[in-house]
Amino acid sequence: MHRPPLKHCRVCGTAVAYRLPDDGDTKERAVCPACHTVHYENPLNVVGTVPVWGDDGAQVLLCKRSIEPRRGKWTLPAGFMEMGETTSEGAARETDEEAGAQFEMQGLFSIMNVVRVGQLHLFYRARLLSAEFNPGHETLEARLFTESEIPWDELAFRTVKETLEHYFADRRKGSYGIHVVDIA
Repeated sequence: MHRPPLKHCRVCGTAVAYRLPDDGDTKERAVCPACHTVHYENPLNVVGTVPVWGDDGAQVLLCKRSIEPRRGKWTLPAGFMEMGETTSEGAARETDEEAGAQFEMQGLFSIMNVVRVGQLHLFYRARLLSAEFNPGHETLEARLFTESEIPWDELAFRTVKETLEHYFADRRKGSYGIHVVDIA
C-alpha cells in the first residue's frame, strides 16, 4: 500500500529519474533531469485526539466514518495534518471537524509509526467540556463509549485500537504516559 512513486517533476513536469542526487545524499530520490530539482518523499502526518468525558475519563468519544477508507467503522477523531499548523492544532481541528466537540487539549499521548504506508499518527488526550456533538460531513455518528462498550471489532484502524488499549491501561494505572508504537 505504498504511495506510488513520483513520475513527474512538481516544478517543470518532466519525467523524473530515481537516482542518487549529486549532493552526496545516500538514498535514491526522484531527480528531474531538466531542472535538477530533487524531490523528497516524506511520511504523511495523521493527527487526532482521544477525547474523554467525565471526571474519571471513563468514556471515550468515537466517530463512525462516512467516508472511505473503512466507511461505517469507528475511529478516534483524526486526519491529515495541514501545512501551517502544529500537530496539536491539527488534532484540535480534526476533532472539531469530525465530531463537532467542545474540548480542552491535553498532552501528547501516542506516536504510531506506520512505515508500510508512509504515515506517522500522533494522538493527544483531550478533555470534553460537553457531551453534545455536532459531527461534520466525514462522520455518520459521534458517541461516547466506556471501555466495555467499544466496538473493538469495528474499529477502522490499528492505530486507533492500539491508542485506545494504551489509554484504558493508563487510566487503570492512574497515570498517562507517551506511547511509541511501530506498526509493521
